[in-house]
Amino acid sequence: MTLNAELRAFYEARRLQIPAETREIMRRAGQELAGSGQADRALTAGDRAPRFSLPSATGRTVALDDLLAAGPVVLTFYRGAWCPYCNIALRSLQQHHDAITARGARLVALSPQIPDESLSLTEKHALAFDVLSDLGSDTAQRYGLAFDLPEDLAAVYDKLGFDLQRVNDGHPRTLPLPATYVIDRDGLIRWAFVNTDYTARAEPADILAALDALD
Repeated sequence: MTLNAELRAFYEARRLQIPAETREIMRRAGQELAGSGQADRALTAGDRAPRFSLPSATGRTVALDDLLAAGPVVLTFYRGAWCPYCNIALRSLQQHHDAITARGARLVALSPQIPDESLSLTEKHALAFDVLSDLGSDTAQRYGLAFDLPEDLAAVYDKLGFDLQRVNDGHPRTLPLPATYVIDRDGLIRWAFVNTDYTARAEPADILAALDALD
């Protein structure tokens, strides 16, 4: 089963468990975000990757320049450990981690959550790659991915107990679009996946194909 088939199956199994009023708030927010054109304004293949230096789940500082010095980078943005779709996608990336590193690349994941949350996520799913904290979504903003949740959807997330005020260090409404980039050693984005739909993610097979296509 492909990653997106797994995500779709999860969505179909979960959607009827959500009250109709809540589903409508989610549907409307998704429609508005898709219609905003933000995905089209995000960085894409051919753009220069903005540099970053961010704390990892284990307290190290990880800089894009240092990663690129060793080879290409697969950079993926996710919403947080509270998002089940993100967890499914990260587990799938972990399953393909050996294939990514065999191609000389480093896999790095970014979210706006605090390092403690990233550490819990890393340990829970036995992730072997760096999980970084983009507090305030400053890096996501430079990649054109950061957006603010509408107030009614933010209220839904509060009711569901996600506590984004705490896990996002005082930035409860700002999240990144789901996105994955393949960046070559010169810092050029060579392949990009960006989608306003949080239930859709980059297929690992496509990431590996993009790495194989690097010069």
